[in-house]
Amino acid sequence: MRRHLIAAGAGWLLTVSCTHGKAATSEESFSSSPVSAPTPTPEATGRGGAAATVDVRATSAAIEILKGGGNAVDAAVAAAGVLGATDLYSCGIGGGGFMVIYRAEDQRVITVEHREMAPRASSRALFYSEGTPIPFPEVMTSGVSTGVPGMVQGWEVALSRYGTRGLAEVLQPAIRVAEQGFEVDQTFFEQTSRNAERFKLFSSSAQLFLPAAGQPAPVGSTFRNPDLAKTYRLVAKDGSRAFYRGEIARAIVETVAHPPVAPGAGHTVRPGVMTLSDLADYEARIREPVKSTYRGYTLYGMGAPSSGGIAVELALNLLEGYAPSALGRVDFLHRYLEASRLAFADRTAYVADPEFVEVPVAGLLSKDYAAERRKAISATKAAPGEVPAGNPFAFQKDPSPLRAAAGPSSAPMLAALAPSPLDIPNRETTHITTSDQAGNVVAYTCSIEYEGGNGMVVPGYGFLLNNELTDFDVPPKADVPHANTPEPGKRPRSSMSPTLVLKDGAPVFALGSPGGSSIITTVLQTLVNHLDLGMPVLEAVAAPRVSQRNLPDGTSQAEPGFIASPEGVALQAKGHVFTDVGPIGALTGLRFHPDGTVTAVAEPQRRGGGSAMVVEPVQRPGN
Repeated sequence: MRRHLIAAGAGWLLTVSCTHGKAATSEESFSSSPVSAPTPTPEATGRGGAAATVDVRATSAAIEILKGGGNAVDAAVAAAGVLGATDLYSCGIGGGGFMVIYRAEDQRVITVEHREMAPRASSRALFYSEGTPIPFPEVMTSGVSTGVPGMVQGWEVALSRYGTRGLAEVLQPAIRVAEQGFEVDQTFFEQTSRNAERFKLFSSSAQLFLPAAGQPAPVGSTFRNPDLAKTYRLVAKDGSRAFYRGEIARAIVETVAHPPVAPGAGHTVRPGVMTLSDLADYEARIREPVKSTYRGYTLYGMGAPSSGGIAVELALNLLEGYAPSALGRVDFLHRYLEASRLAFADRTAYVADPEFVEVPVAGLLSKDYAAERRKAISATKAAPGEVPAGNPFAFQKDPSPLRAAAGPSSAPMLAALAPSPLDIPNRETTHITTSDQAGNVVAYTCSIEYEGGNGMVVPGYGFLLNNELTDFDVPPKADVPHANTPEPGKRPRSSMSPTLVLKDGAPVFALGSPGGSSIITTVLQTLVNHLDLGMPVLEAVAAPRVSQRNLPDGTSQAEPGFIASPEGVALQAKGHVFTDVGPIGALTGLRFHPDGTVTAVAEPQRRGGGSAMVVEPVQRPGN
């Protein structure tokens, strides 16, 4: 979001407010005296480290950490902490995330998975009423949808294993931003306005976000959150223990079990079943990334319970069978859309928490499987509707006997489900990309799921809780089998797609985006734009987007600029049908050049535009 620093220049990080430790009031949360500051830029090239986020304060915090000797992991966590204050409708310590790390020292890629987890007492039954699924609007604003947050432990694990600084240091910029506040811009105002009716349901949320007679504060006022500053101080002092075992944990459980419904709200909010032991026992996971190759590049992404890395790499495997130079632009984009359609069919059928289901990763990413699946792509016309999943189990190194026996054309054994009503491009999440002087790189996507999470601010602590459990699939009947249905202790499937692209062992591109399941297609299309179609990196990020996700009616969701383009018109002649959904995604990334410079890029316009910075700017012709 194109928001302003609270003081001009780098000195903004050094100013400290004296409001810490007090409960937020309307006067403290909003002030009519904002301070103007420089406008962020969407592209910067240089050396010594780089960062790109949706918010100039978060990017600045990352750069300050890098200038102080911190590495890319330290910088990413510092940026995430600030985003929890400035972009709190999209991410924060009430949620979780996926971090992909490239360690230059040993040229190794690691992932830190800190996805939210269903409480032990959670079950399918909580998502049904009298045998039918509870309406999604009712679930998303409830305690039922709230998973055990993973963010704080993810930060601590990443810093302790791969960083050089601790939480006490990297959270200082976030503490100061939460105390001093930031200028309310049009994007923040619109986000608040879209969720005003939800926030009115909860006294704690209304107090923080709707101080003006139940209305959002106007553009130009200053938003402060001293309760969040207090929370960050507790975490900075005592680490994750303060969040998962102390007073914060007790407040989270109370909020989930007894939602702080405002007097006279006239609305029943379903309570959740999270307990103190759920929080105390939460564990982040260090997981191997999923890995594939594409036209001489090596791609690393996030594996299950995220479907992002698998779907992106499967789609690229399908596209690898076509040479862009041998096809016209329209014909190649047609194949891109059909490859995405097939990848989504498989992603939806098979990917879920690997601790609960057998995810056939080797089969899905097999080049032989891609060759088999590619036969389903017509060279001349779009598929008329939803396509079925394939059978990747036949291509596993140690295939599952029951599935392999039927052969590659066998239909999947799991039922196909219609997408969730929340499965739309504008769901909020955020992405951070950082690098350092030593060559370490981080691609980090984090979220509280829906814009504003479950709508509940934890009273006295200043952060929203997630509603990530809406990422589970809820079949029409409770006894229908599916890989991604709710279970105790299970982590719901995600679409977050932090991605690293290497060539000859060295980073070339790091990227990621928000946007619900359209995260996958945003990352995929940006890679195709840059690697296949030759667009300069910022142009590849800014180009109009189209998202094919195997919807039942066969349509692709697209931005107006794509639908109206010559390619969009020509694709419609091939049977593609586009639905205008407005802006899709808000990508940030880093492009690494052979001369050692790095170009940081952020969305120039979507969600108000982002911020890209480098430690030592240089002039470089072309990117």
